[in-house]
Amino acid sequence: MGRGDIKTKKGKIAAGSFGKTRPAKATSSAAKKEAAKKTEKKK
Repeated sequence: MGRGDIKTKKGKIAAGSFGKTRPAKATSSAAKKEAAKKTEKKK
């Protein structure tokens, strides 16, 4: 299991795809709050 295995996070990074193993965007509310704090600091 490594870069060739698309079912793993490492494989998804190598393939450039997203899915359950490697979410494209944060979906939890805690992660959304964290992202909002980061963008707020940049302004």
